[in-house]
Amino acid sequence: MADEFPRESFDRSGPLHLTYVLWDNAYHRMSVAASLVQGVYILERDRQDKREGPDALAPPWRTFFHFQLLRPLVDDVDSSIFGAIYEFEPQSSEYNDTLYRSPRYVIAFRGTLTKSHSVSRDIELDIHFIRQGLHQTSRSDIAVQAVRNMVATVGDSNVWLAGHSLDQQWQCLLGKAWPRMACSLNLFFSTRHSYRLRSRELRMRD
Repeated sequence: MADEFPRESFDRSGPLHLTYVLWDNAYHRMSVAASLVQGVYILERDRQDKREGPDALAPPWRTFFHFQLLRPLVDDVDSSIFGAIYEFEPQSSEYNDTLYRSPRYVIAFRGTLTKSHSVSRDIELDIHFIRQGLHQTSRSDIAVQAVRNMVATVGDSNVWLAGHSLDQQWQCLLGKAWPRMACSLNLFFSTRHSYRLRSRELRMRD
């Protein structure tokens, strides 16, 4: 299966060199965030192509870095997966003195997926943002509620947000969701495959 979809295979396209993550290293953090975002794309592709069990290609994009899928974020219009909440489960046997910089949870969002099953909805949202703003869509309501619930449960310092090609849209959305945000969130917005050093890490404060 991986040979048929090399760009979706972690073994063929993932940052396999990151066998030991230094969480205080910006490049490492961006690489992990980009992989989790890529995992959201592949979750949706797995759903579209009905790839399950050993045929699914999404799991390695998270499990390689010891993340588990807590739950996907599903669009209520076309049932496509547009985001995911991941939980970090570090290995107890591995010593890493930078774990204090790691997240407990990562909420990742994909960008536009140009595949027949989801492209119409994705482009509809792109156009909607240009005209009126992402915040007026049901998908944004689901995303904002997921972030709010997670931050309320575990605290802002334990949550990362990661996305692709949507930095201005999500910054706008988050600003409207928390107009008086007293906390700070770790935000990672990147091109795909940001382990190639094409990402930028942002820190958002009220």
